[in-house]
Amino acid sequence: MDTSCTLSRRPMRRFWGWGLESDALSARERSTIAAMLSVLGARVEERPVPQVSEFDLRTPRIAPPPALAAQFSAAPLDRLNHCAGKSYADCARMWLRAAPSPPDWVAYPEDEQTVIDILDWAQSHDVAVIPYGGGSSVCGGVEADVGPGYTATVSLDLERLNRVLEVDLVSRAARIQAGALGPELEGQLKPHGLTLRHFPQSFEFSTLGGWIVTRSGGHYATQQTHIDDFVEATRLVTPAGVMATRRLPGSGAGPAPDRLVIGSEGTLGVLTEAWVRLQAVPRFRASASIQFSDYFAAVSCVRALAQSGLNPSNCRLLDPMEAIFAGVGDGRAAILVLAFESADHPLQPWMARALELVTDHGGRYDDAAVARSMSDEGSGEHRTGAAGAWREAFLRMPYWRDPAVGLGVIMDTFETAITWDRFEDFYRSVKADVARAVRQATGQQIQLSCRFTHLYPDGPAPYFTLATRAADGSVASALAAWREIKLAASAAVVDHGGTITHHHAVGRDHRSGYELEVDPLFRRMLAAAKQVADPRGILNPGVLFDPVNRPIGGTGALARR
Repeated sequence: MDTSCTLSRRPMRRFWGWGLESDALSARERSTIAAMLSVLGARVEERPVPQVSEFDLRTPRIAPPPALAAQFSAAPLDRLNHCAGKSYADCARMWLRAAPSPPDWVAYPEDEQTVIDILDWAQSHDVAVIPYGGGSSVCGGVEADVGPGYTATVSLDLERLNRVLEVDLVSRAARIQAGALGPELEGQLKPHGLTLRHFPQSFEFSTLGGWIVTRSGGHYATQQTHIDDFVEATRLVTPAGVMATRRLPGSGAGPAPDRLVIGSEGTLGVLTEAWVRLQAVPRFRASASIQFSDYFAAVSCVRALAQSGLNPSNCRLLDPMEAIFAGVGDGRAAILVLAFESADHPLQPWMARALELVTDHGGRYDDAAVARSMSDEGSGEHRTGAAGAWREAFLRMPYWRDPAVGLGVIMDTFETAITWDRFEDFYRSVKADVARAVRQATGQQIQLSCRFTHLYPDGPAPYFTLATRAADGSVASALAAWREIKLAASAAVVDHGGTITHHHAVGRDHRSGYELEVDPLFRRMLAAAKQVADPRGILNPGVLFDPVNRPIGGTGALARR
């Protein structure tokens, strides 16, 4: 078989970083990156990006089934693209020209029957299978590091299962294949005037199936924001057979089967399609950019908004350092990006009440800009000013990280959730613990910021961004330091009462925190379910838990082997 080129039909991606090969940084972005690096004391220089030819990949250890061989690739580019996700550590290892546990083969099934056939073959030959959507995991969820107990590994890429199969206009739902990227499914829904309205930061490079099995969180701050809220029914291919759930708006018939699929991270089966609830495309918008001189007064304001029943579509609170990172502040004020949207009605009463709460808590905003945002249905005000600048930084930040990684700079995030009554102490304690870990690991200071990504009446989802550097400017030193910082950050959020992850999933990197957070009895129950669905333990081994009678243990970027 020719292994010289990719079997992927999608535009060429960077195997060593984020996004498309063709997507270059603008001069303005390069200037922004240089300014960020100078604050950290990092030396700005051009370093050659990794090339496929620089990696020495082992020969595949097993041949694919002859009847399916045309859908299997051992091309170096395909294997490199599927050996890890897009976390800081994943990219750092690529800069070191170290491919972490490349899969022996990448399979591109054309249909669900081929998925079934691949799992049958893999089960009979003791081959580990890593279900793969868009590869945007930042927690080791798609890494083919399964330990020595398997004859080979196959990354199962669902990119060819990318169609909207049915649209129910009456119930406002659609049956969509799991391999559809965000832009692909939205493009197919647009002629119907409908949208899924789920927009994670990875939207361009992540899939419906990936969102469901990782319990993805979207861009919107309140109400329907987790993918959980959109799932109506699922279809899961397992080594033991196909499990399909019934389309219903709700049911009280025992534990919900879909809830077992959502968040299963490819350990129980391969999600091939799902029915999801849709919405009409928004027509009306209202937005405001608000400054607070007192950060914790801003926190109180956001809590009032979350508990008001107004349900803003965006309610991102940036602490003063996060405002600097996003290019919307000078570090002297917290910034609240507030927005409402609707497909049904104008939003003046909602925004008016929200601004009353803002004023009560000392917030300052531009009345004229708010009025412009509601002036007509096509207003683009929500994409101007601080809101627009934040949105641009939010979408482009992963691209900004890539050159910094190659210069020995550590740029990473961790996110969690906590109840309102504990947030202030939590915020201070986590920042102190992580700053201490950075000083111990690098000898450097840290730039650490926080924003709220999602809001609930009982608490926020804080999202921390950190930036520091290795003292010697080397990628190897930075990666070693990152391991210490990551372990410390994970311990901090769990020790101070938060969750190990709010929307980034567990994967391999968060497994230790997950085991502390979740009751051991539940984990044994989940492992028993896996034993029924996947008796040979071939599906994504080591994620969430070890298969019964197969000790995997800690693998991935945090493992020291």
